Amino acid sequence: MRVQGVGVGRGVVTGPVLRMPEPLPEPSDRPRSNTAAWESSRAEAALRETAHDLSQHAEHTTGEARAVLEAQAQMAQDPSLLTDVRSRIAAQKTAERAIFEAFHTFQQMLLSMGGYMAERASDLGDLSQRTIAHLRGVPVPGIPDSDTPFILVAHDLAPADTVGLDLERVLGLITSGGGPTSHTAILARAKALVAVVGVGDVDALVDGAEVLLDAAEGTVTIDPTPEDVQTARRRLGRRRSKVPVGPGTLADDTPIPLLANLTRADEAQAARELGAEGVGLLRTELLFLDADRAPSIAEQVEHYQRIFEEFPGRRVIVRTLDAGADKPLAFLPVDAAEPNPALGMRGLRAFRGDDSILRDQLRALAIAADSCRADVRVMAPMIADAAETARFVLLARELGLGTAGVMAEVPSAALLAAQILGIADFVSIGTNDLTQYTLAADRQLGALAEYQDPWHPAVLRLIRMIGDAGGQSGKPVGVCGEAAGDPLLAVILVGLGVTSLSMAPEALADVRTELRQHTLEHARLLASRALAAATPAEARLVMTEG
Repeated sequence: MRVQGVGVGRGVVTGPVLRMPEPLPEPSDRPRSNTAAWESSRAEAALRETAHDLSQHAEHTTGEARAVLEAQAQMAQDPSLLTDVRSRIAAQKTAERAIFEAFHTFQQMLLSMGGYMAERASDLGDLSQRTIAHLRGVPVPGIPDSDTPFILVAHDLAPADTVGLDLERVLGLITSGGGPTSHTAILARAKALVAVVGVGDVDALVDGAEVLLDAAEGTVTIDPTPEDVQTARRRLGRRRSKVPVGPGTLADDTPIPLLANLTRADEAQAARELGAEGVGLLRTELLFLDADRAPSIAEQVEHYQRIFEEFPGRRVIVRTLDAGADKPLAFLPVDAAEPNPALGMRGLRAFRGDDSILRDQLRALAIAADSCRADVRVMAPMIADAAETARFVLLARELGLGTAGVMAEVPSAALLAAQILGIADFVSIGTNDLTQYTLAADRQLGALAEYQDPWHPAVLRLIRMIGDAGGQSGKPVGVCGEAAGDPLLAVILVGLGVTSLSMAPEALADVRTELRQHTLEHARLLASRALAAATPAEARLVMTEG
């Protein structure tokens, strides 16, 4: 029996499966028998312990995983959460019930906000479970123990579980929830873990069942035959024997620069060692989120310099602050009551009334760029049309940044790509947002995982529009979304006109290897076939069938 999902990476692994244990049961809603002060002190202690555990996890990891864990630890210590818990305890709730209800309420609130806040909401159930476990004095539900290596099966994994995976024991990962851009997929890719996510039917995957996990095919084969295993391993062996070194190129020597997505300076060395030719997406939100004031120009300069100095003579593309109602900042004056923040004042639009924060960031980037030898370029997120493009590009140049581009994350940017590239120096496609806006499906909503797929022909057609505009204008078109790290999709993207790819550093080797197997003419032929597909699955078959 074989079930289909979405593969992360190109790996193949076989082994017995173990399922994640069931979550702790919902606490009883019986009235408390202890005093409110006693229950409140228990709740506060449990929240502190939860935050401490997550902070300890964060100290032993880096990159996206570290950022996610630190965000979780901060959520566990949110003053408004503690106020809510205390008020529920005062209304006769036990500490366990108050924690459960408070987290559930916050989770529903964040889900209703959509966008970035909905992404953070997906972690609140895990925080609730961890805190209740501390209150009960029982182990936190998590990865099962086993003396022998296994393939883990779960509905989905919390970030703390994913980053804490013991790769000596956990051979691979199968989840029924999530999609190619979910936290689980992103963190699995960062750990180079063989994974298939979004598998609809996992009921047959009972403890001990032997499976063949093939990320390249996105399949899980239950009780595989020796021939199945040998075929998959031979295919993997052929790929690994061809892993090239050096810059990204096609088989006909067409250069396709392979860049890294980074957040911190401490990620730079690993990215270079894995072959990153520069930085295609430097996120800057870390300096701004969870702060009560905007960082000064001097503070920003110091932060940016540390990263730029790691890439002398190499391209570093910086995304300006992607903030707004869906990433609320205490110092950013936007309307927090927006009914749909994902379609509201985010990205460049957050600065329409007052662009002083954006100006300070651009000044800081210009100062930092002047003091280093990196080829610093800047781009604005969530650009919709030529007017927004012109506003940003002119501002960037006014403040000392010579190369300014924009991100294409909404369909209008693809439809107007020729106009936009008549103004901007380059375009970088954010496939995560482009996919969810094109298909009107929140990328964090597991029930709509089938729509959260950058292989969808509608998304590919929009990318083709941008690629065509780039070719006609002679200006670069990159991809910095998670799609760039999919080796098979990378070939299609190049065939659609994309000229550079930026991804999690761990994906570089697989993408570099796959690109070397195709000429530009062949990539274009495959892309045209993918565009003619009716579904993402049909588009994928273009690559697997040759």
